[in-house]
Formats: sequence, structure tokens, C-alpha cells
Amino acid sequence: MLGHDPERAFGAEPAHLGHGDHVLNPDLVSGLAGVTLREAAVLVPVTDAGPEAQVILTRRATAMRKHSGQVAFPGGSVDPEDGSVEIAAMREAEEEIGLDRSFVEPIGRLPIYMTTTGFRITPVLAVVRPGYSLVANPDEVDAVFETPLSFLMDPANHRRESRVWDGLERHYYVMPYGTHHIWGVTAGIIRTMYERLYA
Repeated sequence: MLGHDPERAFGAEPAHLGHGDHVLNPDLVSGLAGVTLREAAVLVPVTDAGPEAQVILTRRATAMRKHSGQVAFPGGSVDPEDGSVEIAAMREAEEEIGLDRSFVEPIGRLPIYMTTTGFRITPVLAVVRPGYSLVANPDEVDAVFETPLSFLMDPANHRRESRVWDGLERHYYVMPYGTHHIWGVTAGIIRTMYERLYA
């Protein structure tokens, strides 16, 4: 359905534009110009369960210095020894939630997502074969949970909200699921996935 080429970027945008916080906030474009962004990768793990497919998400540990308590994909900075964003994303998933990479098949890269916090994130879309197990690393993750792909890919569940930060109104997506508040970068990546693969 989605193809099997890890180097493929689904609907990739020109590098100077990309996707990110600035898409809903055009005034941020000037703020990103000339900024050196840190390379990061996240794994977008979709379980191989047909119509019952789930997306594995985490809730970051409240003790973490940045983005504590927020819903996120497993991921982090790309290290020089990783060699590719796919390896970086799988390594981080192993470290954070104990997802053995032997169960993970990267199938493509979603468009790069730039953040105002200084990251250039490559989301790696992957299929997770049955038989996997998940164990949260308490230093990084408070909880691991699964959300139906059908829920996340339904635009009726994509809400736009705004909040004032530093005197400026900022817009973002919110996708509440049960007790989980999916928003910000994670919701933005999910929305990009929907637009590129389903819309």
C-alpha cells in the first residue's frame, strides 16, 4: 500500500521550505532563515495488523528537561555513527521503548519537519511485524501506547487550536485520543502523513 523504498520521501518538499511549525504560522519562516537546525529522526511505527493497524506513541518522561510529559514518536538526534536517519530512528526506538529493530521495516521518509526549537526532523515511516514487545525506558518515557491508524488518519479528528506564546499567537494541530493529548510536532507529523498518503 505504501511502498517499500526507505530512501523515498513521500511528497517531499524543497529543502528550504519543508513542513513544520511555520506551515500554520507563516511569520515563523523569517525566523528559520539562516538558522542551523540540528538533525533528528523519529520513527513512525505502524503495526502490521491490516484494518486494525495501530501507531505506537510515547509520553515523554516528566523528568526530562525538554518537552516533558508530551506525546511523541520515539526518536532523537542523528549521531554521526548512525549512517542514516532510518538507523537513528530505529536505534532511538530500541533505547526508548525496547522495540527490537528486527521487527521494524522502514518503508519511506515523510517530509522533513522543522521546529522552532531548532530541529530538522526526518520522520521514518515503518511497519512493525507481529511478535514485538515494548518496554519503556523510565529515564525517557513515562508510557507507551497504541492509537488506531484509522483514528489518526481521519481528518475529523484533526483539530486546529492556538495559544499565545511570547506575545504571539501560535497555531497547531490537536488530536485528543482518550486520556492522551496529541498535539504540536507529533500532531503536525501525523497531519503531514495524512495529507501525503490519504488526502
